Amino acid sequence: MKNKIKIGNAGGFWGDDLTALRRQLEGGDLDYISSDYLAEITMSILRKQQLKNKKLGYVSDFVKQLVDAAPLIKQKGTKIIVNAGGMNPLGCARDIIKQLKGTVNELKIAVIEGDNIYPQLKKIYPDKANFKNLEDGRDYEEIREKVQSANAYLGVPPIVKALEEGAEVIIAGRVTDTSISIAPMIYEFGWKYDDWDKLASGLIAGHMMECGAQSTGGNYTDWRKVEKWDNFGYPVTEVNSDGSFVMTKHPGTGGIVNLDTVKEQLLYEMGDPKNYISPDVVVDFTTIQLEEDGEDRVKVFGVKGRPSTPFFKVSMAYLDGFKARGSLIISGGHALEKAKLFDRIFWERLGETFEKKNTEFTGHNSTHLNLADDVPPNEILLRFNVYDNNKEKIRKFSENIAPIILSGPPGVAVTGGRPRPQSVMTYWPTLVPKSVVKTTVKLIDNEGNIENKFNVPTVLGGESQDTAVDTPSQRSEEVKEVSWPSEGETSKVKFEDICLARSGDKGDMVNIGVIARSEKVYTFLKENLTADYMKAMFSSLCHGPVTRFELDNLNGLNFLLDHALDGGGTKSLMIDAQGKTFASAFLNQEVEVPVDLLN
Repeated sequence: MKNKIKIGNAGGFWGDDLTALRRQLEGGDLDYISSDYLAEITMSILRKQQLKNKKLGYVSDFVKQLVDAAPLIKQKGTKIIVNAGGMNPLGCARDIIKQLKGTVNELKIAVIEGDNIYPQLKKIYPDKANFKNLEDGRDYEEIREKVQSANAYLGVPPIVKALEEGAEVIIAGRVTDTSISIAPMIYEFGWKYDDWDKLASGLIAGHMMECGAQSTGGNYTDWRKVEKWDNFGYPVTEVNSDGSFVMTKHPGTGGIVNLDTVKEQLLYEMGDPKNYISPDVVVDFTTIQLEEDGEDRVKVFGVKGRPSTPFFKVSMAYLDGFKARGSLIISGGHALEKAKLFDRIFWERLGETFEKKNTEFTGHNSTHLNLADDVPPNEILLRFNVYDNNKEKIRKFSENIAPIILSGPPGVAVTGGRPRPQSVMTYWPTLVPKSVVKTTVKLIDNEGNIENKFNVPTVLGGESQDTAVDTPSQRSEEVKEVSWPSEGETSKVKFEDICLARSGDKGDMVNIGVIARSEKVYTFLKENLTADYMKAMFSSLCHGPVTRFELDNLNGLNFLLDHALDGGGTKSLMIDAQGKTFASAFLNQEVEVPVDLLN
């Protein structure tokens, strides 16, 4: 058993830097490298690929990265763990084996299967699971005949088994983002599956790494503090056997690691901070302790966890109509006035009603609506968006965009040609008992055949259904008039001057994590930055309740904005369909604050 291991990350989403894996290997010695490729929307995209060609359904970018880095992987003995298998882990493995065959860089590859429960749905429903929608409680019967895929978020046991069998590369499908980082810790340190505090600390390490460079200076509120943007560093965690760890990056690389970059990532895509549920452990984020540990180094310790639940989260995708998008570029003088006229002319001439439609004035206020600065634009990208279950309506929409350029105001051009109707795969989150999911580890030989197969129990010991914790929170259902303190000497500033923030998506919900720049500011925000205030601020974007949670240990507030993404994921017609810019909109708003806070 080791006392310390080093785990690096080489990717936070499908489409991330293809050179990151090689650069992490070149930058220093690492025991493991993990990469996360599967956002909720990604599984739907991979399933659409697989329906067209059954040999696809995996992240082809990973194959390129792995083949390119294979010589360094062999030389350094670094083990690679990824969820790039998507809908087809075995196909991904065989593609790599085919490209490395006959070279000195052949690798021992294991694939993890069992997350795909689509073939078993009829056996599971309704006796063993009701598959109700986790976000809105809708009944599974609404979509049962339209479901195209169903994948459970697996935990660490099959990954640990693959490591025990000597795999150099482990390719999984839908495993939880953090499990690919926790598994090496369990394997190397001999942790038990009920070492809840250690597993919780491992999850925090995984959470801080899973989004790649977001924890090393990417998307950082104080981006001006980043002095070097080339050769941008990706996260490295130095993990101790007691669960404590240091977040850092390779020396000499771009980016920055400090308390603020770490805090921003901790609050990213966060729900209830005392109940962060994974298949491996339930974590209380309010117990996390941080301290500086030198340049570009932050120590993390004191994390507390509780028994995991007896359920896996399941990501389903179902066929849900069609959508299309067409664009005009409006330029020259009076751009906004002309764009608004084009908007009216187009929809009137089209003469159709749609289940959903909108127009976005990109360059004016398409992203932040009422929160945008009122600046006269010189040009506008006018984006028309529609969604409907009637494909013929979508076709008519597509055919009527180009003709408008010769019968409207001047200074206009079509961009992108005639839009093509796209089928929509909508995300349906739900739960399934762990007991009905059977996972396997398959070792693949150099011919692409299954050399050995192991069945791995999926139910972890010490499980409990009771994970509820009384978490102090605020909830705002409706837009109300809110007051802001203005007593004493005040100064007008932007929220960016007194706090940091980061936002992310969970289905049709946006989270905005707000971190005060001092304890004094936190005390002030805790009293005044209420759920009602945020509901009023985002009234044009958030159409559901706003909930607030408090993290005193991080001087942080976490806001959940429900029904803020027009259905979320593939179904949304918004330009920012994943809520990544909500934090920037918040930080840009002006507010009066007591002068003594600015010291």
